[in-house]
Amino acid sequence: MNKYAVDQNGYYGKFGGAYIPEMLHPHIEELKTNYLSIINTPSFKKSFDDLMKDYVGRPSPLYFASRLSEKYNTNIYLKREDLNHTGAHKVNNTIGQILLAKHLGKTRIIAETGAGQHGVATATVCALMGLECIVYMGAKDVVRQAPNVNRMEMLGAKVEAVHSGSKTLKDATNEAIRDWINHPETYYLIGSVVGPHPYPDMVARFQSIISEEIKWQLKEKTGTAFPSAVIACVGGGSNAAGAFYHFTDHQNTRLIAVEAAGEGVHSGKSAATTALGSIGVLHGSKSLMMQTSDGQVIEPHSISAGLDYPGIGPFHAHLFDTKRAEFYSSTDKEAVDSAFELTRLEGIIPALETAHATAILSKIQFNSSDNVVINLSGRGDKDLDTFINYAK
Repeated sequence: MNKYAVDQNGYYGKFGGAYIPEMLHPHIEELKTNYLSIINTPSFKKSFDDLMKDYVGRPSPLYFASRLSEKYNTNIYLKREDLNHTGAHKVNNTIGQILLAKHLGKTRIIAETGAGQHGVATATVCALMGLECIVYMGAKDVVRQAPNVNRMEMLGAKVEAVHSGSKTLKDATNEAIRDWINHPETYYLIGSVVGPHPYPDMVARFQSIISEEIKWQLKEKTGTAFPSAVIACVGGGSNAAGAFYHFTDHQNTRLIAVEAAGEGVHSGKSAATTALGSIGVLHGSKSLMMQTSDGQVIEPHSISAGLDYPGIGPFHAHLFDTKRAEFYSSTDKEAVDSAFELTRLEGIIPALETAHATAILSKIQFNSSDNVVINLSGRGDKDLDTFINYAK
């Protein structure tokens, strides 16, 4: 991953860095100075690996979707992150960061969440470790992701509904950062490959277990460790970063990222950052973001709370800028239709976020001999009301 890895200054090419208020500087310096030495110790690795195996339930299966493959005349494998404890890929990162937070002596944990999966995963590991947990969530997302709010509260977390701005993920992140400034004893457990360095690198490392497993699982099934393509949805982009991580230097594997087009890329209600965005600073790093000519954030829109974000992480911005990854987008309707298709062909109800990735199968022609891996990043229990209401 050398060519696409973060450099010593926290940049992926022209993207990344740490653009933070002075009051956050000590927090970031503490992390930046210590995270690699901590996570590379044998004791940390053993704790992480043991929890991945016995608590999360890894490795997650790599499932050959025969009926979906037949329909699209190619070999489609689903990386079943939906089968993890808590129902998504998010727990891979929260396990890693909670171990790091404990090592640093932090007793109070805050997080932001959109779809609620990161909030649930954070509340879960805080319960596991006996730590205080506050989760910031846009008021709009609190309503549309009510099952996950209930889960967080049952796990002992305090869910803070955010009523500013668009009342979605961007605004939840803003509030979490404000909290962090005011509470130096706090550890901010960021859920995606966004934020100031070292968060994008740290989250990608913890999520890289996804592509690490894909390599040996695909080799077992096909004789080759390298798929023809890896497909993943991208909001901030943690599941995609994990799925792409060990393939970035293998140029024969296509990396396909799928953003949320909302009601249409140019409808004014979209979250397709690479189609609409420009370079700017958002939530502590320089990346691509949707903004006006004078730098004000343009409110994103997606039917999926987890993709309803006006930017992408600097790792993905670099993959886009260097043309290493291909970026597509799926509309709300295409995602919902694809979710029903996957459910009725394979008996798997995907998260709305994931359904944006599977929707791309109707737009890209693969060869019959190709091995295509789709990262099925979460399960759709949390989205059932949205699916059913949309279909009415």
